[in-house]
Amino acid sequence: MNFQWIEREPGMSELKIGMPEILAAEQRILPHVPAPALIRSWRLERELGLAEDRRVWLVDYGWTPSGSFKLFGACNWLAAHLPGLEGRPVAAHSSGNFASGIAYAGMRLDTRVIVVMPETAPRVKFELTQSFGAEVRTYDIATDHLTGQRDKLTREIAEEENAVQASPYDDPDVIAGNGVGALWMVRQLQQWNRQLTHFLCPVSGGGLMAGQALAVHDGFPDARIIGVEPSGADDFRRSLAAGERVRLERPESICDGLLSYDVGEWNWPILQQLVAESVTIDDEDTQRTMAKLYQQHGLRTEPSGAIAAAALSCQSVDLSGSGDIAVVVSGRNVDETAFREWIQAGP
Repeated sequence: MNFQWIEREPGMSELKIGMPEILAAEQRILPHVPAPALIRSWRLERELGLAEDRRVWLVDYGWTPSGSFKLFGACNWLAAHLPGLEGRPVAAHSSGNFASGIAYAGMRLDTRVIVVMPETAPRVKFELTQSFGAEVRTYDIATDHLTGQRDKLTREIAEEENAVQASPYDDPDVIAGNGVGALWMVRQLQQWNRQLTHFLCPVSGGGLMAGQALAVHDGFPDARIIGVEPSGADDFRRSLAAGERVRLERPESICDGLLSYDVGEWNWPILQQLVAESVTIDDEDTQRTMAKLYQQHGLRTEPSGAIAAAALSCQSVDLSGSGDIAVVVSGRNVDETAFREWIQAGP
């Protein structure tokens, strides 16, 4: 199914996105995207008191050229849409990581990219995005819940530049592309004859979790798939409890990549079906885990990247079972000064 041409109708609640779409995405992005690192955490295994034959795996997307998972979905989206662009540019909004992901895709596929980012985004995200050749325009995130400036500016760019607008998370091509990272993780674990009982992943708009959940469920149908959100940005947890998408007017957290107002329409049916629960983590616990990942594993992470590991470290999840645990470390793009302040405060 060439699903990039599906027209979304108002009230649509079910979508047919699955492994065929993820496998198609794999072929599109293979020339452009490296596999994420799969790191065993002996420290977390001991800290959690796991049985000797159980493993904790950190799925580290910080090794990608853009420093996060976002280039998986971005590369698939652009590769899938490239024939229809006919030279038109791409416009998108992003807290920073999708900006660098779609910029990287634009560089690889020779396409002009214009992104809208918050004025307060980490400098490293601005610099990385611009290093791949994208144009950056900014907005005031502090007042965006009142003005809607982010979406308005992105629409204006699309109209004025005759650009095609890409969503950072609420799109089937983005979902399928993000699923490729988990597909490669699943294959690696199967090659090692490992079984997976728990999979933890951050949730914001849901584009990462939707794609990852599809691939994990396909490879390990009995694995418990668990979302992790900041305490001040828990729209997905509230949505699961309500049985429908819940919007937060002003999400707040140091996890700047997890501040979407709600879960995307394309993502919600997948998440509702495959994700067992979502747990919330305070920013202080995320900081402590950033410090641990750096001190114990040499992993530099942004807060959004560390929060799923924080759910393990805080023992916020029932880990009953006999198989392995995989935890997504979704990105490392954080400014040096902020990183040092957070990890020093963490312990």
